[in-house]
Amino acid sequence: MPIRLIIVDDHPIVRDGLRGIFTDDEFEVVGEAGDGLEALAVVGRTRPDVVLTDLRMPRMAGAELIRRLREQAPGVRVLVLTTFDNDADVLPAIEEGATGYLLKDTPRVELRRAVRAAARGETVLSPSVAGLLTQRIRAPRPQRLSRRELEVLSLISRGATNREVARKLFITEATVKTHLLHVFAKLDVKDRAAAVAAAYESGLLRPGTDD
Repeated sequence: MPIRLIIVDDHPIVRDGLRGIFTDDEFEVVGEAGDGLEALAVVGRTRPDVVLTDLRMPRMAGAELIRRLREQAPGVRVLVLTTFDNDADVLPAIEEGATGYLLKDTPRVELRRAVRAAARGETVLSPSVAGLLTQRIRAPRPQRLSRRELEVLSLISRGATNREVARKLFITEATVKTHLLHVFAKLDVKDRAAAVAAAYESGLLRPGTDD
């Protein structure tokens, strides 16, 4: 039985090129789509083994497509094929359940091998993506902040001065400074701006939810 595949990319010339790579007895391209929303409909009609998809597309991008496929067609494997290998693209795709993540400079032979592996449920990552994920795993995680430290940092993130923080939380300015010193030590930073940036990056603070 050939591996049933659909190709999702908003550039028709890319889809044509990929179709040519997978036109033989081992693979069957059963559909293609120009964005994630169209891809959901195609998957529903064709029930492929593997979805080979780009990430940055109109209407519905790749990470959202992966999430929706996990809910609506959990047996379908998703292999990302894109030009982007940064945190903002890689991490959401992997977190949403992508089986693999490759870059568009992947050689033809490696791409075919990756689709075979994805169809078996095996994880396939380009070297740069594997390196990125390894770095994230090995990176030291910030220590947990206390509720009061989070309250202080939340107010600081909205531009409050030490005096304003003290007045709002009914504590002294000296206590605010002490809390900030603890925050700096836990987040391994040296000033207020860096502490706020580190807190957002690590998820300790979230935009719009720190009131």
